[in-house]
Amino acid sequence: MDHANPEQPAGSLQFKKSDTKEKISDSSGPSSSSMNSDVFIEPPADPSSTHSTTEIKRSDSPVPSCVSMKSDDSMRVPLSFKEKRESTPERATEIKRSDSPVASCVSMKSDDFMPLLVTFKEKRESTPERVLQGAREKRRQIIITDTGCKSVSSEPHLLERCKLNLLKKFQHVNEVITNQGNPTLLNEIYTELYITEGDSGKVNNEHEVRQIEAASRRAATEETPIKCNDIFKPLSEEDKPIRSVLTKGVAGIGKTVSVQKFILDWAEGKTNQDVHLIFPLPFRELNLMKDRNLSLMELLHFFYKEIKETNISSLDKVLFIFDGLDECRFPLDFQNTVRLCDVTESASVHVLLINLIKGNLLPSSLIWITSRPAAADQIPSECVHRVTEVRGFNDPQKEEYFRKRISDQSLSNRIITHLKSLRSLYIMCHIPVFCWISATVLERMLGEAESGEIPKTLTQMYTHFLIIQTNVIKEKYTKSRETDTEMVLKLGKLAFQQLMKGNLIFYEEDLMECGIDVTEASVYSGVCTQIFREEFGLHQSKVYCFVHLSIQEHLAALYVHLTFMNEKRNVFIKPAWLKLMLKVTISDVHKCAVDQALQIENGHLDLFLRFLLGLSLESNQILLQTIVTQTGSSSHSNQETVHYIKKKISENPSPEKSINLFHCLYELDDHSLVEEIQHYLQSGNLQQSKLSPSQWSAVVFVLLTSMQEQDVFVLNKYTNKHCTSDEVLLKLLPVVAASRKAQFNNCGLNEKCCAALVSVLRSESSNLRELDLSKNKLTDTGVKCLSAVLENPHCKLETLRLCYCDVSDEGCTALTSALRLNSSLLRELDLSRNKLRDSGVKRLSAVLENPHCKLETLRLRECDISDEGCAALTSALRSNPSHLRELDLSGNKLRDSGVKCLSAVLENPHCKLETLRLCYCDISGEGCAALTSALRSNPSHLRELDLSWNKLRDSGVKYLSAVLENPHCKLETLRLCYCGISDEGCAPLTSALRSNPSHLRELDLSWNTLRDSEKKQLFSLKLQNLRL
Repeated sequence: MDHANPEQPAGSLQFKKSDTKEKISDSSGPSSSSMNSDVFIEPPADPSSTHSTTEIKRSDSPVPSCVSMKSDDSMRVPLSFKEKRESTPERATEIKRSDSPVASCVSMKSDDFMPLLVTFKEKRESTPERVLQGAREKRRQIIITDTGCKSVSSEPHLLERCKLNLLKKFQHVNEVITNQGNPTLLNEIYTELYITEGDSGKVNNEHEVRQIEAASRRAATEETPIKCNDIFKPLSEEDKPIRSVLTKGVAGIGKTVSVQKFILDWAEGKTNQDVHLIFPLPFRELNLMKDRNLSLMELLHFFYKEIKETNISSLDKVLFIFDGLDECRFPLDFQNTVRLCDVTESASVHVLLINLIKGNLLPSSLIWITSRPAAADQIPSECVHRVTEVRGFNDPQKEEYFRKRISDQSLSNRIITHLKSLRSLYIMCHIPVFCWISATVLERMLGEAESGEIPKTLTQMYTHFLIIQTNVIKEKYTKSRETDTEMVLKLGKLAFQQLMKGNLIFYEEDLMECGIDVTEASVYSGVCTQIFREEFGLHQSKVYCFVHLSIQEHLAALYVHLTFMNEKRNVFIKPAWLKLMLKVTISDVHKCAVDQALQIENGHLDLFLRFLLGLSLESNQILLQTIVTQTGSSSHSNQETVHYIKKKISENPSPEKSINLFHCLYELDDHSLVEEIQHYLQSGNLQQSKLSPSQWSAVVFVLLTSMQEQDVFVLNKYTNKHCTSDEVLLKLLPVVAASRKAQFNNCGLNEKCCAALVSVLRSESSNLRELDLSKNKLTDTGVKCLSAVLENPHCKLETLRLCYCDVSDEGCTALTSALRLNSSLLRELDLSRNKLRDSGVKRLSAVLENPHCKLETLRLRECDISDEGCAALTSALRSNPSHLRELDLSGNKLRDSGVKCLSAVLENPHCKLETLRLCYCDISGEGCAALTSALRSNPSHLRELDLSWNKLRDSGVKYLSAVLENPHCKLETLRLCYCGISDEGCAPLTSALRSNPSHLRELDLSWNTLRDSEKKQLFSLKLQNLRL
């Protein structure tokens, strides 16, 4: 792919005021020209088959087209842009064009945008007007039959005007390009994002990098994927209609571009045509009206002048989209806000908004809110009917992105290989904007446009990105050379001060607090288009932001580092204390930063800390010399900082904090602890070694960041004579939470460990689906502890094995009580070899008859159950027979009476039982007769039957033979070991199998008195597995 060339002209990212006025006259709605995105740019499979609404004609212009995208954190605002702004080509990431000597370019406006390779159609000259004309033609074919939409149908052109105005605003990745060349249609570049339905019910205030790292260990199959255009559609006909949707996602993940695509598809008449009007109202713009009093009608008329004569109350279905809840700067008090039901009654904006969301205003309207996770709890759960999450890129999508983004496949393969070799960087690629940063840097570094060490850490990657952007400024704006250091320092100060306040979006007053006036801000946004943004809201009010939170964190760290290097000042120390300090060292700055980061529970400063420590490496300081002046010496040792971090690790901070401290050591190029543990793990010496607390933390870090996905965690692999099993379990709980299966069988655990496991099962980030605690003395106390978490609706455990755990009917009572409250997820339960007795099984039966119970496997071997308990069990199964697939009642004295009860279940046509084990259950030929009678009437489901160690004798086997010769019988495994069978019983069995030979694969007749002749007959059947 072509690299950015400073000498090439590029489309400006600032727009003329005359353009703005024209746009506003067309449509007064909020501008969507700045959209975040992690969309893929995907070449059309067949240009000729693409609809006219998505076709773009490329002129023969030698000038690159420039597409600017803002973010998911940057919201749409009315267009009012600076005049005669000159843009640099480095503002945009170049995109190769088929027959053009010049690269087309895409510039990202923000935290949610990712540039990708676009393949444009050749020799098709399409203009926005022709795109709109195509949309008109399509809309003419749409007949609106909803009788409730009176005001729209009475004015036939109103709906078309509304759709056309939204189409104009949303059809392009960026709406206006002042230079020659055509803007890119969103439909040309969009690929469906990975969006999932569901919510943990818990507010996640952790740093978003922590959330991404947790998500990287989560299996994609656990969530329900949902398409963007289907978010208001119930999953089934039984589900209630969905009025309000809350879509969550970390910064840079693609929330706003999802909104843009939804609106575009509606405006083009493709989807959701039952919605009469859509009103996008981003919080960023509502902030600018927070002090105004107006009615809902006045608010909508202000934004959308074309609906001024419309009676909005008469419309059946109107969609309001409130994008960027995390940017809201007015209170949302759902408890104490006055009730408002009249769309003509005036109130403040927050009162209007709350009453819309509650359904007091326009109760038939739909509501869609997007937010970063930490802000999502502002909306009460009772006001949200569906929660969705934009998840970013999974691993295949990461590779797809780079292959589309970079046309040179050899180069893209090298980039993918490089990132895969560095787990911390590859995890970050879940965020599409990080893919863009990585592609921008690695394309140059690996493409031989620049020489030097290939970035291996986050700090190196972001520092190279900053260098690329400032080099653009140097070549394009040579007269402002002296502003390089000044600009970086001022932006860094803004980034740091606002980061400490928790702000990502800044207004003029925020800039003034940091010593940046409005003129300077305009200059910075004009020359640093891929770092810092200036946007224009209503009444020419301006909004500012960094392209992405991580860029703000990197600049904040750079400010702290340069302040020390140039002024020998520690920004974490208040001025009054400076006089008392004789000399400040870089280690003092680092220690203050580490302490502050560790004090913050949600990891707000985690990434900032990684950047700050990484910048102290001499190699990174040499890189920085190309863009900033450092007056101080860089010849210092980081050993004191490394020692301090290792000391903090040894103090056993929370697992998340410990993991971040290891990332910090990685940024400092210290791998000693990790390499030591990797050696232990690879050599198998871990079980012989006495590990320190720091080393145990290193074990956690290595296991969590290894390339292998944590699928099965086996506790016995890490226990040794120096550490008991319960101590090891407590140290490795984060690894357990990251694993899908945990095997703790026969580990000597007791009831105290159950409390630790409960914390894992309750954790929002837990992946644990299968838990095996067999052969541990948990007793009833431990099972009661586990039961408390099983009744939690957010517990995702699917398999629970508690075989031989010294559990009585008392523990079974607690367990079944929990399962009655939350029986929908558990699929497998093993309580074998516990003294449950009939009383315990009766309580279990109450769970099984619950129609919400989805249990598929139930094992109750040797549980001291009699025919009385079996009767209760089978009664429950008769009322809810459709889910259970495997039942093991071996080793219980069911007798013939118990088996007769079971037979009533088996003959039920709704019974789907595939495996039935009744080994050693004191069954005679009489019980076998009842069983086979049931199987004759419903033979098609059972695949495995074990009747070993029962006194069936020849009479019982003859009954079984009648089942086997039924052509509908699908039995594959039959075990009749030690059943008192002689040649007399074996003959009809052989005959039946010969008449219906296609299904049985395994037959066990061992420990029966068969003569050689009968054995020979059986061998002639050529079964896959025959035991005699």
